Amino acid sequence: MYGGAGATAEAILELVPIDAQVVSLDNAAAMQRVGRRTLTDPRLTWVTASAEELADHVPGAVDAVVCNSAIWKTDVPQVFAAVHQVLRPGGRFVFNVGGGFTGVRHRDETSVRTGPSLNTLIHQVAARDYGYAPPPPAAGHSTMAEKKAWLSIPVFARPDGEFTHAQRMDIVDKAYALTTPDTPTVTSWLVVVAQRPRGQR
Repeated sequence: MYGGAGATAEAILELVPIDAQVVSLDNAAAMQRVGRRTLTDPRLTWVTASAEELADHVPGAVDAVVCNSAIWKTDVPQVFAAVHQVLRPGGRFVFNVGGGFTGVRHRDETSVRTGPSLNTLIHQVAARDYGYAPPPPAAGHSTMAEKKAWLSIPVFARPDGEFTHAQRMDIVDKAYALTTPDTPTVTSWLVVVAQRPRGQR
């Protein structure tokens, strides 16, 4: 679900047997076009559809459904129902939610940070250049460069509010210029693993 450009599918393909089948489902055709160019494993099928339509596109019962960094963009009860419909008894549903949304903070989040986060710098630049009033600060291991790439995707661009995408990218570029690209950053995630009871049909 919300397989994006295939990073999660690639990680899964490294772990599953040679005869496994993986479906990467996402409603963003542009993201999938990027993934199709870089990930050509014959075990992988690309499906352009919403997560809520999962059961319409997955044949038979599956061992696992993984939703990485996107569950909050869905109609969650509808997605949970679709996942329940496709999981075999004993199958697992794994999804994650950013720690900022759940109050979860990994101990590395405080020990690794060497300066303000890119999100903090984005809010500071937006306040300085656009008069933005940031909300109270709301963070896996990655680098500032990876964080910038993530925050350049329109749906994840910051800050919230009445900004054009060009303005948001101007803010991100200015904030990024204040960082050291290889500086490690830490983002906390709450990871949920749910298993369908084996006795259910």
